[in-house]
Amino acid sequence: MIERWVQNPLLLKRIRRFKKMKRAVVASWIFAFMLLLSLTANLWANSKPIVMDFHGKIYWPVFKSYYPTVFGENNRLITNYRKLKLGKGDWAIWPPVRWNPYESNLSVANYPSPPSKQNWFGTDSSGRDVLSRLIYGFRYSISYALLVWIATYVLGTIAGAIMGYWGGPIDLWGQRVVEVFESMPGLLLLITLISIFSATLPLLIVFTTIFGWMSISLYMRAEFLRLRNREFVESARALGASRWRVIFGHILPNALSPIFTFSSFSIASSIASLAALDYLGFGLPPPTPSWGELLNEAQKNFTIAWWLAVFPSLALFITLVVLNLIGEGVREAFDPRKVS
Repeated sequence: MIERWVQNPLLLKRIRRFKKMKRAVVASWIFAFMLLLSLTANLWANSKPIVMDFHGKIYWPVFKSYYPTVFGENNRLITNYRKLKLGKGDWAIWPPVRWNPYESNLSVANYPSPPSKQNWFGTDSSGRDVLSRLIYGFRYSISYALLVWIATYVLGTIAGAIMGYWGGPIDLWGQRVVEVFESMPGLLLLITLISIFSATLPLLIVFTTIFGWMSISLYMRAEFLRLRNREFVESARALGASRWRVIFGHILPNALSPIFTFSSFSIASSIASLAALDYLGFGLPPPTPSWGELLNEAQKNFTIAWWLAVFPSLALFITLVVLNLIGEGVREAFDPRKVS
């Protein structure tokens, strides 16, 4: 279906090459499903019904908060939909997982509790549903990874474009700056900065971007050095195009191969990095749902709670494999040695 709307012959060839790698196509569908699951997490795991009919009126608790007085409960501050008494003709449609990621299962005697009908993947040491925290944890992981990817690639592309296009002293001093940043122990400095400041998602993104833009800048520099004296660039200059128009309007569209090729690998690396930071206790602040935090709890309870290790590890493994298969397919599609 995409091929019908693509007019560029080169892009069409790349799409066809990608589609020939069946494992990459399957991985793309799996990743698309995971993204959809993340974006619609409230519909899959929540302590509120998606929609309900109460005394002849329709309510949408997942999308809107209602005071207990709406349902005739005057002795509560927060509506407990599980204990809400439905009358004759009333009904409610619940998410498959009836737990939000911050809620403890008070009906369980000991935490962490093993998988059961109530908690399919068991609970953590605070009684919170593991499956719910896995679903919401992916939302935070992919949000962090995508925002870091955008920030680092924008910054790295601009830096690489400036160094590659102007060359000379700008390129020389720019390379020295890149070498200085590359020589820094990024993870150690990141942990140090996080321990000084309160760890939040925006702060993690900023710190990771500061220490993560260098690699893509080197590839973009090489692309601009290769393309800056090509005929179409000289023609644009002869027609009076400004330097920035030449850079972003003519050279950059022809230098996007490294961005497409390395993007999925970069996203996978960011997801793994956030899991590592959360595992070490320097990631997202509790009680934010996190795969690394679940693995940390598994390490503390490794003799009694196997599910805390198995399910988060499996989720992380599947995500990284899927992203790497997509990256392999994109790299194959953009390989200049391929003729068809």
